[in-house]
Amino acid sequence: MAGILELNTLLKTMNPELKQDEYIFCCLAGSLADYVHLNPLASYVEDEGLTLILNADTAEKAGITCESKYNLITLNVHSSLEAVGLTAAVSAKLTEHNISANVVAAFYHDHIFIQTDKAQAAMKALGEIG
Repeated sequence: MAGILELNTLLKTMNPELKQDEYIFCCLAGSLADYVHLNPLASYVEDEGLTLILNADTAEKAGITCESKYNLITLNVHSSLEAVGLTAAVSAKLTEHNISANVVAAFYHDHIFIQTDKAQAAMKALGEIG
């Protein structure tokens, strides 16, 4: 099934869902194989090192420190990777409420990491869209 391309349809049909777990972002030396036992939610290799998104409890147990903790909001709409404007519209709405958005686009959905103390406000703001 192909993802939705049309912005208005995406905005009208997205169903933001706040997940219960907390996550952290960290940058570590080495390769993903060194950390696969931590079951990272996502990874990305940058020039500075390996960025991992980890469950906060798992990271703490492994002795990995973080600057902030985040909640995850999944936009439950099958957005096409070629869709234009969804990230911009969501970011603009959150910006109106002074909420930072760290967006990860996966094959089916977009996922937004929000500082834990702002997650409820972010859900309210996203409810204003569409």
